[in-house]
Amino acid sequence: MTRNRLPDCLEHIQQAAADACSFLRGMGKDEFQADKRTQMAVIMCLIVIGEAATNVIDSYPAFTEQHPAVPWRSMRNMRNRMAHGYFEINLDIVWETVQAWLPALLEQLPGVRQDAEG
Repeated sequence: MTRNRLPDCLEHIQQAAADACSFLRGMGKDEFQADKRTQMAVIMCLIVIGEAATNVIDSYPAFTEQHPAVPWRSMRNMRNRMAHGYFEINLDIVWETVQAWLPALLEQLPGVRQDAEG
């Protein structure tokens, strides 16, 4: 019997999103663009989010179809850009993702996780 890893993947997404948001809390965009350590931490969070989303897409396609409001493919695509960006990561996009996109994702995830565990 195979173990259902869906709840784990969703937990990884939620934790990495929360971490990325907390890393930028109280920091302005100029500060972020000057702080390589925070940049790398946030980029790693985006990679984790995308990797977990890829696992959900590949292993639980019916679940992703049941939750079309969750931007599964966008998460995967962001991960691919971060991991294979040929040293051309756009920090403006990283900043905007964490400021605008991740809080919305964090609002969606509790209900999505509840469906996965039910």
